[in-house]
Amino acid sequence: MPPADPLPSTQTALASVSCFAGLEDGVLSAIARVTILRHYEAGEIVFLEGDPCKGLYIVQDGWLKSLLVSPGGREQIIRLVGPGETFNEHGVFLKEGLNLVTVQAVEDSHVWLVDRNSLLALMDKYPALSRAILQKMAARIVHLMRLVEDLSLRTVESRLARLLLEQSAGESDRRRWATQAEMAARLGTVVDVINRALHRLEDQGLIRIVRHKIEIMDRVQLEQAAERRD
Repeated sequence: MPPADPLPSTQTALASVSCFAGLEDGVLSAIARVTILRHYEAGEIVFLEGDPCKGLYIVQDGWLKSLLVSPGGREQIIRLVGPGETFNEHGVFLKEGLNLVTVQAVEDSHVWLVDRNSLLALMDKYPALSRAILQKMAARIVHLMRLVEDLSLRTVESRLARLLLEQSAGESDRRRWATQAEMAARLGTVVDVINRALHRLEDQGLIRIVRHKIEIMDRVQLEQAAERRD
């Protein structure tokens, strides 16, 4: 269902995105002319890994997940993407022009799509736009490096502690789709391991599990647990 409030114009929406903050109106207007709005329902696939890249995506509202899927169907969530964030920058610049991941809506979402070829042409014309997108790509690389570090050097319990701290800070507010299965996919493990790690943290008095909610009982100790390495 569409949101209660009317959606902003394309140029207004682009101006509110951190990636495009500070760009001149003429640049935003040029981007807006090659941008279209799309709606995805919860569970709907935006695009698949290996498919041709259609362009750069910007979330107007809703949440989506970027993931890799093994041949056996196991998911590794790379990141969650929310309002004001962009995704698929890497696909835009790959010579092959292919998507590196699969993206799926986890709740009803409106997403702006900036056409790939048009965006590349605009980047040649406007250096400020090129810098803005390259800075965003650099941030993505830092995120991926941290993900590799977590998966390689930290225990599931440590990664879980960090995730709980991020959620408590408002990253996802334990939305209805933040199930143990989703948590396992984010942390590179399976539900049974997540369940055991949750109960270990609870036994240590760091959290309390009440029905479908997780309450942090000792933030200082949980922060220390989040920094532990193998």
